[in-house]
Order: sequence, then structure tokens, then C-alpha cells
Amino acid sequence: MFIAVVILHIVVCLVIVGLVLLQAGKGADIGSAFGGSGSQAVFGSMGTPTILGKATTVVAITFMVTSFALSTMAHKRALSIMPALAPAAPAPAVPAAAPAPTPFAPQK
Repeated sequence: MFIAVVILHIVVCLVIVGLVLLQAGKGADIGSAFGGSGSQAVFGSMGTPTILGKATTVVAITFMVTSFALSTMAHKRALSIMPALAPAAPAPAVPAAAPAPTPFAPQK
């Protein structure tokens, strides 16, 4: 199930990139701001949504759903951030304290 959702997520990512690249940006009508005629206002309403706009909305919602599903599944799969270690071995014995070093006395 996890691999199927990952594959679907990758396909949705590629589709959304393609849809966004196919659309004309709002800056395409920038000429109307400087006296161009026959186009929509740059900062006005967007008008009726196009089929590409609707498809992008559907694919974006699908992207969010698959992202949420993947994060939920990954959380359930992961037991811990730390890998399981071998059974704990007893701690090594602390060696006896070394004898204190003798102070250095300069020779005359």
C-alpha cells in the first residue's frame, strides 16, 4: 500500500508541474496596465476559471491528500528514530584509580 501511494504521489507531482507550466501567468496581461487594450485588468478579478485551472485545483488537492497519507503511513512504519541496538551488555568495570603522579622536582 505504501509503495502504491508513493507511485501515485510521484505521478501527481509530475502532472501538477506540467499543468502549472501550461498555464499563462497573471503577468501575461501586464501590457494592459500601461495602455494596452483588449485584455483583462492585471489586478482585477480572474474571470471564469479555465479547464487548466480546475484541473490544477483537483491535482493540488490530490497532492495534499497523498502527502498526508504518506506522512501518516511513514509515522506508523517507523518505530523509533534510533535503530534498535543489541541487548545492552554490562558496563565495563571501572579500573582502579592510578597512583597520583609524583611532583616534579627540579634538579640542582
